[in-house]
Amino acid sequence: MYSIDHITLEVADSAAATRFYVDALGLDPETSGVTVRTSDTPTSGFRGFALSLITAQPADVDALVQAATDAGATILKAPTKSFWGYGAAFTAPDGTVWQVASESKKNTGPASKKVTDVVLLLGVDDVKATKQFYVDRGLEVGKAFGGKYVEFAAPEGTVKLALYGRRAIGKQVGVTPEGSGSHRIAVASGAGDFTDPDGYAWEAA
Repeated sequence: MYSIDHITLEVADSAAATRFYVDALGLDPETSGVTVRTSDTPTSGFRGFALSLITAQPADVDALVQAATDAGATILKAPTKSFWGYGAAFTAPDGTVWQVASESKKNTGPASKKVTDVVLLLGVDDVKATKQFYVDRGLEVGKAFGGKYVEFAAPEGTVKLALYGRRAIGKQVGVTPEGSGSHRIAVASGAGDFTDPDGYAWEAA
């Protein structure tokens, strides 16, 4: 079974982006699976994906969102309760869209910035077809909800991969789904080099 080794966000200023992710979100590039590299590849509008930080409780969501805002992030959706839990969305200074979420609606302890999971949510045109594309390349489905959402199995402590409709992601994080140019992300795994049906690039780990 293949899984994500790490993801690389392509940014205009890698030093500034690294400071933001380490200082504001606590994402150490050595352990979090989230790295950056400098790129000036053109991109416009929504890049088609979002990264999700999963936390244990609402207070942790608030702590991460406040830290991100203090470090220059732009709020897309303020922290709020929903039928599935509690969450928020923001754009990092480098342009990457993030959401922070907790399935719990109640706090059980002091607030922290601890992240329990990192999920790469790819916006795709055809969830079922893209699911099969990844299954054919050795990824194993963890859970799926018809043609709406797919999450692939992943070892504990690694970045999880999920598929969602592009428009659905846009609605979820509060952005219009239109965009063009580079996705500005590369995914590294043992599955090797390839490009998926929606143009997301994968690299050999």
